[in-house]
Amino acid sequence: MKLGVVGLPNVGKSTLFNAITHAGAQAANFPFCTIEPNVGVVAVPDERLPKLAALYNSKKVTPASIEFVDIAGLVKGASKGEGLGNKFLSHIREVDAIVHVVRCFEDENVTHVENTVDPIRDIGIINLELILADIETVQKRYDKAYGMIKSGDKKYKIESDILKKVLDRLEAELPVRGIELSEEEQKYVDGLFLLSAKPVIYAANVAESDMGKDVNDIPLAKEVADYAKKEGSETLVICARTEEEISELPPDEAAIFLDDLGLKESGLNRLVKASYKLLGLISFLTSGEDETRAWTIKEGTKAPQAAGKIHSDFEKGFIRAECIDWELLLELGSYTKAKELGKVRSEGKDYVMKDGDVVLFRFNV
Repeated sequence: MKLGVVGLPNVGKSTLFNAITHAGAQAANFPFCTIEPNVGVVAVPDERLPKLAALYNSKKVTPASIEFVDIAGLVKGASKGEGLGNKFLSHIREVDAIVHVVRCFEDENVTHVENTVDPIRDIGIINLELILADIETVQKRYDKAYGMIKSGDKKYKIESDILKKVLDRLEAELPVRGIELSEEEQKYVDGLFLLSAKPVIYAANVAESDMGKDVNDIPLAKEVADYAKKEGSETLVICARTEEEISELPPDEAAIFLDDLGLKESGLNRLVKASYKLLGLISFLTSGEDETRAWTIKEGTKAPQAAGKIHSDFEKGFIRAECIDWELLLELGSYTKAKELGKVRSEGKDYVMKDGDVVLFRFNV
C-alpha cells in the first residue's frame, strides 16, 4: 500500500518525508527540487508487538509497514503540463491515498510559489489540478460510452449514466471522493483510478512555536481542519522541521523532547497510524519464540486469505484459524492456559479477521 506525499513546492513535503523515512530526501528552498519520487517503507507503530514478544520471549519482532512516496510539488497548470505536471500527476495515480501537506506557517526565509501563505487557496490549487486531470479522463470515457448507446447494449447506457454523474461533480470543481454512489456504481468508478477519488489526510505544517497547541488555537491550521471536515477528511497538525529533528534522536531522547512539548507521541507516529487507518488496513498477529509479527490485511478479509499473506500453502490447504484477542492472551498469560480455559476460538473459512487477532493457522497440503 502506497501513500503519496503531495503539496505545492516549499510547503515542507520533503522535510516531512525525511522525518517519516530517514531516507534523506533532498529538501531545498526552490521549486521542483523533487523530480523523481523518493520512496520509503515505514514501520507502523504498534504497542502490542513488544508485549507479545515479551510473553513469548521472541527472538525477532516484525511490525507492519506502509510505503510513502515523496511526489514533487505541483503548481497551477500541472494538468496542462506546467512545471513537470503530467509526470507528477502520473506518480499520484500510482498511490492508494494522499498525504496533502499544507503550509500553515509564516517564514520570510522560505519562499512561497504564490508569494503569500493561504492554506485554503493552496489546497484549492492542488485539488483543481487533480480535478482537471480527472475531467479529461472521464470525458473521454463518457464520449465513448454515450456514442455506443445506439448499439442497443444496455451496459453502455448504465456506463454513460455513471460517468455523467461523476463528470457533473468534477465540473462543479468537487473531488470525486465523497460522491454518493451505489455499490455497483462505486465498483465501476474505482476502476477508473481517478486522482480526486483517492482518500486524503491533510497535514497542516505549522511553526515550531505552535507545536503542542490545540488546532483551534492555530488560525491557519484551523482553516485546514474546517475545510477537511466538510469533505469528510482528517487533519493532522505537525511541524515537519521539528519532526525531522526528533526522528534523528535516540528513542529515549526523543521521548524527553516530546514530553517537554507536552506531546504523548510524535506527529509522525500519528500520521503513520492515521494513514494505515485511511487505507482501510488492520493487522492480525502471530507470535512465538522465533518471531512476533504484525501482518497487514484489508478490513473485511476472511481467514483463508489472511493465511495466504503468510504463505500461499496456508490458504490452499486452510483448515481453520485458532484465534484469540491479544489483550485477552496477555491477561491469561499464555496460549496454553487460554486453550485450557476454552478462550481460543476455532474459526472457519467464513470468519472475518479482526484487528488484534493473535492467530495460529491450521492447514494441510
